[in-house]
Amino acid sequence: MKGDVILVGEEHQNAAEQIIDRLLGEIQASERRFTMNVAGESGSGKSETGQALADALASRGISAVVLQQDDYYVLPPRFNDAARRANFLWVGTTEVRLDLLDAHLQAAQEGASSIVKPLVIYSENRIDEEEISLDGVHVVIAEGVYTSLCEHADRRVFIARNRLETMEHRMKRGREEFDPFIEKVLETEHEIISQHRAVADVVISREYDVEFVKA
Repeated sequence: MKGDVILVGEEHQNAAEQIIDRLLGEIQASERRFTMNVAGESGSGKSETGQALADALASRGISAVVLQQDDYYVLPPRFNDAARRANFLWVGTTEVRLDLLDAHLQAAQEGASSIVKPLVIYSENRIDEEEISLDGVHVVIAEGVYTSLCEHADRRVFIARNRLETMEHRMKRGREEFDPFIEKVLETEHEIISQHRAVADVVISREYDVEFVKA
């Protein structure tokens, strides 16, 4: 998302280093492009962790691209907020073009040289398109609230921090208007997302400790 604020901290870097150290052999042995996702609640540090993973890979000579789920929303930000307020049933996976994001992960796995993806221009409340080159890219990382639902991910990372624990980070990001309605949205997202921990290969705790579940 153009204009998004990504504040990569030491905790994200440390977690990413541990994850890449563990997965490096698997990534290097893969006969095709490797895919990962980073899921969790709003403000949990998904964008920061996704970027930290890409940085950790780059430091090992492995090129990576990060896809943000926020670019795959059906509606631009202000229109999406209005749709939520008009019909609360809009809140959830129906808001997001997860099928397109998953198709892009699949295309990456199958060796596509580029993808044409949506690009949200937050300040202008619109969605454009951009072409992302995948030439020389060995890893594609999808980060976002519902990315655990994408089928074409070789490894899944889940950040186990809830909406109350992420409040400070969300305030620093300064992207949403904080009101009771937003908290209701986040509570609904929590009910959906908390179930995704069960499919994770790697879990990052609220203190940013790393647990390898399946990896």
